[in-house]
Amino acid sequence: MTELIVIALASLLAGFVDAVVGGGGLVLIPALFGVFPAAAPATLFGTNKGAAIWGTALAALQYARRVTLPWHALLPAFAAALLGSFGGAWTVTLVPADRLRLALPFILLLVLIYTLAKKDMGREHAPRLSGATEIWVASAIGLLIGFYDGFFGPGTGSFFVFLFVRFLGFDFLHASASAKILNTATNFAALMLFASKGHVWWHIAASMAVANVLGSLLGTRMALKHGAGFVRMAFIVVVSVLILKTAWDGFVR
Repeated sequence: MTELIVIALASLLAGFVDAVVGGGGLVLIPALFGVFPAAAPATLFGTNKGAAIWGTALAALQYARRVTLPWHALLPAFAAALLGSFGGAWTVTLVPADRLRLALPFILLLVLIYTLAKKDMGREHAPRLSGATEIWVASAIGLLIGFYDGFFGPGTGSFFVFLFVRFLGFDFLHASASAKILNTATNFAALMLFASKGHVWWHIAASMAVANVLGSLLGTRMALKHGAGFVRMAFIVVVSVLILKTAWDGFVR
């Protein structure tokens, strides 16, 4: 019972963080490894996806009701993210992700420095692309980050947010909303893969999912209430913590 309470609380916090700016796995995956140290990593990753997909999908739905989104670009990008995630998951069975693990903190550091240097980036929603160009760029982002999520994963939501802000001219609120749409696709692809291999504890995932959904509701309301500035600050905090976490995992542990 104590284990379930700890995991449920972690899932609640993960749902909140993920709904605002992505990065919920930063909270939930270490909690799962801490509570179930003897479990196979694939099973913990699969169980995490079994819970997280519900919070992500709900956040996507909540954002879609309150934020005007470019569905003409996001629907093809959704399909591209789904394909990319399947491709990444297949590739990781052939090629180890060790080099990417070592490079990730430096990539995230560049993202953080760029965001801090561009103080006005993402504060105003001013899409700079339209028509077919917007569709192709959004789909390229979906395919690239979808592949990354299937292959490795940490910080997927944050990468989606950054690229939508940087290349499509979205503010952080619209970028976070768009990221939830695509992250639902990548989570679904990964969940199908893990489930097909029997790597999901559905009874644990079910209780985690309830808490994750509650956290997602709170996070979405906070983001919608406080707007792009709040999401930008949350993005900076989450990316900073991701840098420390990935550096520890890659070079210390």
